[in-house]
Amino acid sequence: MKIPVYDLSGKVKSNIEVKRAFSEPVRKDLIKRAVLAERAAERAPYGADPSAGKKTSAHYHGRRHYRYSMMNREMSRMKRIHGSGFLSFRARFVPQAVKGRKAHPPKSEKAWKVKINKKEHAKAVMSAISACAERELLQERGHKIENVKHIPLVVDDSFEKLNRVRDVRDALIHMGLGDEIERVKEKKIRSGKGKMRGRRYKKKKGPVIIVDNGELVQKAARNIHGFEVVPASMLDVELLAPGAAPGRLCVWTKGALEKVDKP
Repeated sequence: MKIPVYDLSGKVKSNIEVKRAFSEPVRKDLIKRAVLAERAAERAPYGADPSAGKKTSAHYHGRRHYRYSMMNREMSRMKRIHGSGFLSFRARFVPQAVKGRKAHPPKSEKAWKVKINKKEHAKAVMSAISACAERELLQERGHKIENVKHIPLVVDDSFEKLNRVRDVRDALIHMGLGDEIERVKEKKIRSGKGKMRGRRYKKKKGPVIIVDNGELVQKAARNIHGFEVVPASMLDVELLAPGAAPGRLCVWTKGALEKVDKP
């Protein structure tokens, strides 16, 4: 499969022969499994202190016909504080009592990790890469690709040396991504209670720029709204298929595509 390589002005500079990168069948089920596994790996274990609500002298006497019995006293049978003045016979420990323990608190020993085989995950990454070359899947995600020079879009390695936001934006516009830059500027107010919980706005996912080792362009392009820049060595499935929906628009540098295409 021959793919044209564009320079910064949007003209074809050369061609690159790709053998492995876009040959994997698109497996939506496998992509979804990999995304869920990646999300689960990011979760940190949390839980309540096992002794929370239990650090009290409250106890219960359950014998009948006994001087200190707490039966036949017309009170609910639960652990209570004894001989503490105004706190005497105040219920503690049980879940329904003030300052009592929680009935079913989150357990820190719960395992959030979702297992996936290494070969399956590698296959899911290659499948997500193949999905990024399917025009139908890109349009399903909402990308504006009518004016994009070529799908997949590959740019010369000189792109990685750009260190100004203006230069990166101009180069992307020359590649036909002007409509996409305008699309991801849109920001909507979320409906529902999420507005109160630190996620007031909903933003669109734009293209991802995949570089070989472009530290300069990473700093320059991160200020373009909706775009992400990532080295080829750090690709994961959720980056290529946000929300487990494959078909994200990718801008590849020539060196990054060659690295991914290596067997």
